[in-house]
Amino acid sequence: YAAAELRADREVVLEAVRQDGLALQYAAAELRADREVVLEAVRKNGLALKRATPELRADRAVVLEAVRQNGQALVDAAAELHADREVVLEAVRQDPRAFEHATAELRADREVVLEAVRRKAHALVHAAAELRA
Repeated sequence: YAAAELRADREVVLEAVRQDGLALQYAAAELRADREVVLEAVRKNGLALKRATPELRADRAVVLEAVRQNGQALVDAAAELHADREVVLEAVRQDPRAFEHATAELRADREVVLEAVRRKAHALVHAAAELRA
């Protein structure tokens, strides 16, 4: 593990997250709140979103980058983004299992359901009842 001063060094942390996005977990708190650092991390590994600050987990652009890399990053996005159609569609395109984390409204959206089911038929289980009938 790196010394505290290295974990707070922006250049060192940027290089680390470019190699492995999950290295964000070792960064100093102020760098986990740095939008550029977090964007680099989630581009490498979308699951790094979990280690970002709540403000950045609510940042639509950051979350879009994360779910494009790993659809399961939707789990760690702010709740309001689970209702964002574009964010959910991107997540589902990357990993249809992300569909279960969409809001009920989006699980009743025919286009979103189709996207999920095209990628994984079992996703239908999470669709609104009226679309399963």
